[in-house]
Amino acid sequence: MRPTNLIGESAEHVSAREELRLAEIELMRHRERVADLRRRLPLGPVVDDYAFEEGPADLHADDAPVQTVRLSELFTQPGRDLVVYHFMYGKQQTQPCPMCTMWIDGFNGIARHVAQNVDLAIVAAADLPALRAHARDRQWGNLRLLSAGSSTFKYDLGSEDAEGNQDSTVSVFTRDDDGSVRHVYSAHPRMADDIDQRGIDLLSPVWHILDLTRQGRDDWFAELSY
Repeated sequence: MRPTNLIGESAEHVSAREELRLAEIELMRHRERVADLRRRLPLGPVVDDYAFEEGPADLHADDAPVQTVRLSELFTQPGRDLVVYHFMYGKQQTQPCPMCTMWIDGFNGIARHVAQNVDLAIVAAADLPALRAHARDRQWGNLRLLSAGSSTFKYDLGSEDAEGNQDSTVSVFTRDDDGSVRHVYSAHPRMADDIDQRGIDLLSPVWHILDLTRQGRDDWFAELSY
């Protein structure tokens, strides 16, 4: 359906809005082509069955025993993929990343919808008490929060360098019938030397709402508090 022409709109505005509508359709179709390419990626290599630390689902129950959970155990049902968001927190990243925090705020809100189709987990290098304390402050009660500080998971997946500097990353895994876990896909904010922060924008609606406005996203950056 074409946009309704408002009373008093100039012919120039109507023409420009129609040009924009056609560009939006083109963008939508291109996104679908990109998603199809992603779905048709060949299966990646089998990865180690990494071990993580996980606390109880109740974020306030820190006196409960810490459990070790394997990557393969994050799949709750056969035939489901697993999405892992690598949180920039821990080691050289001594404070929680504000931008990652914004992303995870959104994930927490939609987690029950995502869970109908795929499994989702948040992995940080921070030790479990620090991660859970931040999660309590943000009220992340709908997410699996895992500490990978004692494993090479984040380094192997490219979200941590040899010095312990952290990067935000999203990774997708699948599980074979024999229980082996395969890496399918990972994406980072940095897409090229001249594209530093746009690689995972589709994971947050904040950017898209800002892009609807005349000012756009400009140089806005998320903060832990406003």
